[in-house]
Amino acid sequence: MHLSKAQAVLRPRNTWEAMDLGILLARRHAGLLMGTWALVTLPLFALLSLLLWQHPTAVALIIWWLKPAFERLPLHILSRALFADTPGVVESLKAFPKLLKPQLLASLTWRRLSLTRSFNMPVQQLEGLAGSARQQRMLTLGKQYTSAPTWLTVIGLHIEMALWIGMLALLYLLIPAQLQTDWSWQKLLESTQHDWLWAEHLSNTLYVLALVIWEPIYVACGFTLYLNRRTELEAWDVELVFRNLARRLQRGAVVLLVLGCVLLPIAEPVWAQPIAAYPSEHNADELGPTDPRLLKQMLNSEQAQQSISQLLEQPPFNNHKVIQNWRFGEPSEAQPQKEPSFKLPTWLKRLLEGASFIVQILLWSGFILISAYLLWRYREWLRTFSQKLLPNRQRQRAPLQTLFGLEVSSDSLAKDWLAQAEKLWTSDPRGALSLLYRGLLNHLLDKHGLPLTDAHTEGEVLVMARHLAQPLQLYSTQLTVHWQNLAWGHRLPAHAQFIALCEQWQQLQSQENADD
Repeated sequence: MHLSKAQAVLRPRNTWEAMDLGILLARRHAGLLMGTWALVTLPLFALLSLLLWQHPTAVALIIWWLKPAFERLPLHILSRALFADTPGVVESLKAFPKLLKPQLLASLTWRRLSLTRSFNMPVQQLEGLAGSARQQRMLTLGKQYTSAPTWLTVIGLHIEMALWIGMLALLYLLIPAQLQTDWSWQKLLESTQHDWLWAEHLSNTLYVLALVIWEPIYVACGFTLYLNRRTELEAWDVELVFRNLARRLQRGAVVLLVLGCVLLPIAEPVWAQPIAAYPSEHNADELGPTDPRLLKQMLNSEQAQQSISQLLEQPPFNNHKVIQNWRFGEPSEAQPQKEPSFKLPTWLKRLLEGASFIVQILLWSGFILISAYLLWRYREWLRTFSQKLLPNRQRQRAPLQTLFGLEVSSDSLAKDWLAQAEKLWTSDPRGALSLLYRGLLNHLLDKHGLPLTDAHTEGEVLVMARHLAQPLQLYSTQLTVHWQNLAWGHRLPAHAQFIALCEQWQQLQSQENADD
């Protein structure tokens, strides 16, 4: 692996930027990656479909299970293409059988469901490690770095399903409308399983085509995550800088040597005299690191050291404070904890960590789904309950002008509308009773503030007036009955009844004015 031939800038990146580099690398070699993947997977899929025509689900499951074996070919192509050694289609297909030999059984059994498969595969295939060496290497590379490959697998699964469902939807949209008109649920239910085999095999074909599009991108993203991790640990970017610097120095070394020979003066050599050893008496006079110094000064070294120690023991340099508080029981630092004698194997720890992560995802997903269902199920109750909790706010509404076809605003009524109604009774009984009923509605709106709308009926007005005073309730009921008999049954009340209604209204008005 020649780092100087890399077709991308090798520098430490964050995980999402590293995966973006993988997408760019897969797009640059998209034709080769997708073509070789299709040449390997499509013939096998066709053969399995012919052999297992009655079991299309088994065909899709086998293709899905063999994905780790197929992913070795894109990784081989990308590892060589990154360092300017892109293989051809024929060369890649010839190398594919050799790529399948190492650790194929492990890749298809206990490592098959690993969420970090795309990140672990380069260690096995490119570094050729196995056993404890591979395990130790994975611990080194995956320390605090497994979340990105895990999310790559989870998101990649959703992208894979989205591509597959999108192809199915596109195929359904391409079906002519004439064929769709002949379909019905009864025919679909009555059809046998044999009639639907072609549809299931067609769905499998679309799934295999979705893998042709997505799997090279998935492998490329895992490969660039692996490269980014090695760049961080092994400082490839620094090594490349030093290599370039050494290359530049090698080019200028010859020029510097020639200039040195030309400018070297021709003269007798002058050699430096050997340094005479100091006499032992001089060494004996030297002071040690703890010997007192500055003895003839006003303050010698010992006194200075004592003065400094005294100052450091006084505030603010030395300020002791005792803090007492309650704490939960914690292991004492003086008594080191004993390590357990039994240790789980590393592969079992990694398996348990992956299982716990999957369980967390399932639990959170279930919690979110149940919460969403409960919110949707009891949405009406929540809306009503939230309205009760909110403070009552008087909404400013526009004054009601008409109510079931009658003008009820104060502007439409005269001040002496009761006297006007008594005058109209002889010439226009319907208008007189209508004026009397309109006056009642205006009184209920303005005086008592009933929240009436133009959608209410006469009966609903009576229901809303139940909390009013008993005389006003009885009067509203009598007047509403007479008005409904006239409006819907064309039956006029007697003259005495009309006069009684007018007198009752005058009594109600006088009683309310007295109460005010």
